[in-house]
Amino acid sequence: MSLQTAPASLNPDRLRWIDYWVGVPICFILTVLSKVAGVFSRSGTGQPDTPANVLFIELAEMGSTVIACPAVERLKARHPGCRIYFLLFKHIDESVKVLNLVPNDHVLTIDVSTPGTLMRDTWRFMRQSRRLRIDTVINLETFARFSTILTYLSGAARRVGFHPFTQRGLYIGDLFTHRVIYNPHIHTWQSLLGLVDALQANTADLPLGKFPAAPDDVRLVPRVESPEAARRRVRALIEGESPAAAGKRIIAVNPNASKLISIRKWPIDRYADLVARLVEHPDNVCVITGVASEKEDARFIQNRVNSDRVIDLTGKTTLRELIDLFNVAELLITNDSGPAHFAALTDIPVLVFFGPETPQLYKPLSPNCRVIYSNYACSPCVSAYNQRRSPCTNNRCLTDIPVEDVYGTVLEMLEASSKIHQ
Repeated sequence: MSLQTAPASLNPDRLRWIDYWVGVPICFILTVLSKVAGVFSRSGTGQPDTPANVLFIELAEMGSTVIACPAVERLKARHPGCRIYFLLFKHIDESVKVLNLVPNDHVLTIDVSTPGTLMRDTWRFMRQSRRLRIDTVINLETFARFSTILTYLSGAARRVGFHPFTQRGLYIGDLFTHRVIYNPHIHTWQSLLGLVDALQANTADLPLGKFPAAPDDVRLVPRVESPEAARRRVRALIEGESPAAAGKRIIAVNPNASKLISIRKWPIDRYADLVARLVEHPDNVCVITGVASEKEDARFIQNRVNSDRVIDLTGKTTLRELIDLFNVAELLITNDSGPAHFAALTDIPVLVFFGPETPQLYKPLSPNCRVIYSNYACSPCVSAYNQRRSPCTNNRCLTDIPVEDVYGTVLEMLEASSKIHQ
């Protein structure tokens, strides 16, 4: 089984169109129904005073599940007896399972391959959440209407999420019981932690979030080890692609990024030039990673470099095997995307390109991460406030980063890594 490609139905612009034109009226209707039901409902919810069955919702982005780890661990520490569940799209369910945040049978999914499966699984989720007696939902997404709708349809008495308050154009109805203000000036893991903290706040003291932001720690995410057998399998996979890779220093290269924010990519020809420079050293082998649909970029690099020490593993690894690769490689070079965050589960040094988004919010939670960021005045141009849709047609914040500068940084990181392993 390889890393799964997002269904064709997950066209970013189509999703945004549906989220607005379908999501807004549904949020409005559910808000009206909620207010009417509140008038006629009896006092008391029949649910426990403290969380007993908690559901986290993070539907679409794999890397965000890693950033959510501190929030999940905070909830476990504060409510050790509660049962925790996670809801996400089916094609990325491995992202939660590999983290071991919750038991595998506590991972709930929605298949968005077709409109039919979407409606079927939404109905199934409504029944599941009631069968599991979900009493608390923490919506980790920012101003996404579908996840907000699911939060309400769960039937939970406590519903926590980011509320837009006075931000125009971000209408999500009034479906949360715990309305937290979103802070775009602290790291996302700190914002998500605030959602858990809001459970203990007075819901009338709006906006929720009146507590100190959590301080940075050395390691905020779990360490995922790779047994020796798994390391051997990864090396065998690489050497099976090219015997010339045997015994060489492995440099992982991820030239791709989610279609949701495709302008996060450093140009593919720059990646090819960088790889060409790296394989000039006889001890280096560059392994190109990605899902099967990203094979075209890997082939471009291979054809441009024309070396038997450039290996294409796109579509040939599971997420777990990708982490095993990170545990045997000396360095990961990547765009701001999911692999950068999953690399934080290992000790691999990571070099990440940032441009349309800011590392202040999304830098991987790894002490071994270095960022290349132009810090242009127009950056970040994507945010929670515009559904991560930028008007930019020329991402110079990335295209203006020269190969020579990146190559120099890579050499520094490889040298530091070699000293650590001596």
